[in-house]
Amino acid sequence: MSDFSPVGLIDLAQPRLGAEVVYATDDFFADKSRLIDPAEPVFIPGKYDDNGKWMDGWESRRKRVPGYDWAIVRLGVPGRIAGFEIDTRHFTGNYPPRASIDGCYCREAIPPGDTAWTSLLGVTDLQGDSRRLAAAETPGVWTHVRLNIFPDGGVARLRVFGRVEVDWSAIGDRRVDLLALENGGRGLLANNEHYGRVENLTAPGRGRDMGDGWETRRRREPGHDWAVLALGHAGRIEEILVDTRHFKGNYPDRCMIQATTEDAGPLETLEARSAAWPVLLPEVKLQADAEHRFEVADSAAIRFVRLNIFPDGGVSRLRLWGRQA
Repeated sequence: MSDFSPVGLIDLAQPRLGAEVVYATDDFFADKSRLIDPAEPVFIPGKYDDNGKWMDGWESRRKRVPGYDWAIVRLGVPGRIAGFEIDTRHFTGNYPPRASIDGCYCREAIPPGDTAWTSLLGVTDLQGDSRRLAAAETPGVWTHVRLNIFPDGGVARLRVFGRVEVDWSAIGDRRVDLLALENGGRGLLANNEHYGRVENLTAPGRGRDMGDGWETRRRREPGHDWAVLALGHAGRIEEILVDTRHFKGNYPDRCMIQATTEDAGPLETLEARSAAWPVLLPEVKLQADAEHRFEVADSAAIRFVRLNIFPDGGVSRLRLWGRQA
C-alpha cells in the first residue's frame, strides 16, 4: 500500500500529450505501446495472436539468460514527477515480481546508451492483477522514464503522475490558453465525474466523442454540478471558450465561472471555499454541440477557476485565453 495519491496531478505519460513508448528490450507477447494506453486494461478470453495469448499491456517473453527487461517512455512534456501507478491487471501467472523506475532529461526521442539515468523509484514488489501506487523518491524535471521489470513478464499500464514544467519566460507576454493541459492546467476536484473526468476539459484539441469530456450523472435532487481547475500559471483572462461538442441531449442548460487570485488551499475544504469565489463569467445560456466564446474585461490575475453547470450534463473543453501575470 502507499499513501501517494494522484488527485490533482496529470498523467505525464498520456499519448494525447505526445507521450510514446520509444523502446523496449522485448515485447514479444504484447506490444510496448499498450503500456500507456489511456483506456482501462481488458482481458479477452480466447483471443490469441501468432505469438500466444493476446494481453492488453506490455509483455516480454520468458527470459532464459541473465538480466532483466525494461521499457522507455518519452513523456509528452517535461514534468516534475510526484508518483507512479504500476498496473498489472489481468496478468496473473506472468507478472514481474519486482520493478523499479528511472528518469532522465534528454532532448532526443530515444536516450543514447551513455545517458545518465536517475533512480526515481527503487526496486519494489509487485503483485499480479493489482495496481501499485508509489511516490517518486527523487525530485527534478524529467523527459523520459524507464520501467525496469525483474526479470521479465507483463505490465498492463504505467501512469506517471506529476505537473507539467513550462518555461514561462519563453512565452513572455504572448496570449495562450492558461488552462491547457500542455501549459500545466489541471483539474483538481469535481462533485461528480460519472461519465467523464474533469481533466478532459483541459486536453489538447477538440473532444473526439462524448467520453472525451467532463460529464456528470443526471441530477435528481436540487442544486447543480461543479468542477475546480488550476491554471498552469497565474494570468489575466481575455477570452473564455466553453465547448459542448458532442453533447446534444445532455449538455448543461447554463454555466457560470468563478475565479480566485488566492491559493486553492486543501482539497478537503475546497468545495466550500470555491463556492464563495468572485464571478469571472456571469451565468450564461449554453447550446448543444457548440463553441461558446465570451470576452472578459479587466480580469484580475487569477490562479484557479470553478466551472458551475446548471443543473448537470457534459462539457467537452474549457479554454481560458490570456496572458501570464
